[in-house]
Amino acid sequence: MRVLPGLTLQNAGRETLAGVTLLAIAVPLNIGYAQIAGLPPTAGLYALIVPAVVYALMVSSRQLVASPDAAAAALVASSLGGLAVAGSQSYLTMAFAQAIIAGVFFALCSVFRLGFLANFLSKPILIGFVGGLALDILVSQVAKMLGVKINSGGDFVEKLGGLITGLPTVNVWAVAISVGSIAVLIIGRRFARAVPWALLVLIASTIVTVLADLEDAGVAVLGPIDAGPPTLTWPILPWLTWLQLVPSAIALVLVTMAEGLLVARSYGEKRGYPTSPNRDLMAFGLGNIAAGATGGFTIGSSTSRTAAMDQGGSRTQLPSIVTAVGTLLLVIFGTALLEHIPSPAIGAIVAVAIIPLLGIAEFRMLWHQQRFEFVIGAVCFLGALLLGPIAGIVIAFVLSLINLARRAANPAIDVIGADDEPATSLLADGTVGSLTAPGLVVLRFAAPLFFANASVFESAVHRAVGAPVSTLVLDLEAMTDIDVTGAESFTNARAWLTGRGVALAYSRLRPDLAQKLDHYALLSGVTVYPTNRAAVADLALR
Repeated sequence: MRVLPGLTLQNAGRETLAGVTLLAIAVPLNIGYAQIAGLPPTAGLYALIVPAVVYALMVSSRQLVASPDAAAAALVASSLGGLAVAGSQSYLTMAFAQAIIAGVFFALCSVFRLGFLANFLSKPILIGFVGGLALDILVSQVAKMLGVKINSGGDFVEKLGGLITGLPTVNVWAVAISVGSIAVLIIGRRFARAVPWALLVLIASTIVTVLADLEDAGVAVLGPIDAGPPTLTWPILPWLTWLQLVPSAIALVLVTMAEGLLVARSYGEKRGYPTSPNRDLMAFGLGNIAAGATGGFTIGSSTSRTAAMDQGGSRTQLPSIVTAVGTLLLVIFGTALLEHIPSPAIGAIVAVAIIPLLGIAEFRMLWHQQRFEFVIGAVCFLGALLLGPIAGIVIAFVLSLINLARRAANPAIDVIGADDEPATSLLADGTVGSLTAPGLVVLRFAAPLFFANASVFESAVHRAVGAPVSTLVLDLEAMTDIDVTGAESFTNARAWLTGRGVALAYSRLRPDLAQKLDHYALLSGVTVYPTNRAAVADLALR
C-alpha cells in the first residue's frame, strides 16, 4: 500500500499551496458545522488534525477530502439533542462516542465488504435526504444572520416558529454583517473563485466588530476558545447510552458511504487512477475513531472541498496534511484571534455553503425526467425535515426497497425471434399467441423469479401460449435466481402447460440456476438447449 500516491517532487509545491487554500476553506466551515452540531469550535478544528492525517495516509482516493459536513453536523445535533443538553460535557462525550461507533461500523463494512449497502440510497433519495437536512440547517443560520435567538437543538417546526416569533428582535448590525458577508461571498466567487473569500469575510467582519464595538450593540461572537493541541481521550458512558447512539452512527455511516464512495470513484475515473472502496471505508473508520479519541466529531466526505481541490489542480492527499498542520498551529497559538468572530458572519458562510445542498436544480431535473423518482426524493426531503434524520434514513431505505420491488415486479418479458432478437413485448395489451417459429414460442423472463414477480411470470406463460403452440421454450439466461414462491409459480405454470398439451423446454440455462431448479424438482423431464437457435431448429414444426 503506497502512502500519498501521486505525490512527486514536481507537484509537491502545487499540492502544498492547495493545502493552504483548503485550510482557508475548512477552518470557517468547520467552526460553523461544530456550532450546528451543538459542539464547541474546537471539535470542528480538532477534526481537521489527527483524523484528517489518519484518513489521508490510509485512503486509496487521491482527492476525496474527509471532514465534518453539513449533513453530519445536523445528524449529530438531532440524534444527541434528545439525550443531553447541547454544549454540556455529557453531550460532548456522546459526540466523541458517536464518532467512535461510526468508525467501528466503517471498519466492519470494510472487513466484510458491505459497501454495496450504500447502493440502496439512490440519487433521488440522497437529494431528498440531504436537502431536508440542509433546509433545517438553513433556518438556524438565518436566525444567526438576523441576530434572533432560537433553540438550535429543536426540531424544524420549533426552530421555524422561534425564528418567526423572534423577528421583532432582529439586530440591525447583525443583518448588516450578514448582507455584507453574503455579497462578498457570492460576488467574489463569481469573479475570483481561487480566492478564499470565506476566510477574508471572517477576518474583515471580525475587524469591523472589534473596531465598532458591535458586541456591545448585541452582535453575538464566537467567544473564548480553549487553546491547546488535541489530546487522547476516551468517552466514558453507560452501556445503555452507547447502544442509544448506534442508530445515529449507522445513519452517518450510510450517508457517507453512499456519497463518499461515489465521489471517490468518479474522481478516480476522471483523473485516471484506481480506487478501492473497501480501503476507503477502512480509512473512514480509522479517521472517525481518531476523531472520537482526540476531541473531534464524525467525519464524512466533503464534496464541495473535493471539487475545490480538483479545480485547483490538486491530485494527492497532501493538502489535507498541510491543513492539519496549519490547524494545529492555529489551535495552539491563534485561538485568541477567533473569539471575536461574529456569529452572523459564520451563519452567512455556512448558509452560502449549504444552499446548493437544497437540491433545487436536482428536484427540477427529477420532475422532468421521472415523476416517481421526484416523489421519492420529496418524501425523503419531508421525512428528514419534519421527522428527523434517523426517521428520514429509515424512510429512505423503505422507499428504496419499495422502488426495487416495484421494478423487479415488472420485468421485461419478450417473445424471442428465431434470430435471438426480441420481437413482441408481452405487455398487458400484447398480442396473445405471438410465435417465434411455427408451433413454437421462445419466452424470455428478464429477472430473478421471486415473490414480487411470481404471478407476473405465471400470467406471461398463459398469455404466450395460443392455440397453435405445441412447445414453449423458456430462455432462462436472465433468470439468475428463484425463491420458494417463484418455484411454486413455476410449478403451477408447468402443470398448466401439461394440461393444455404444451411441451416445456429450457434454453441458455445458467449452471447455478440449474442446481436450484433441480432442487425444486423443475429440471427433470425437461430438455435443455444451449441456444435459442438450437431449440428452434429442433422443435419448430415443419
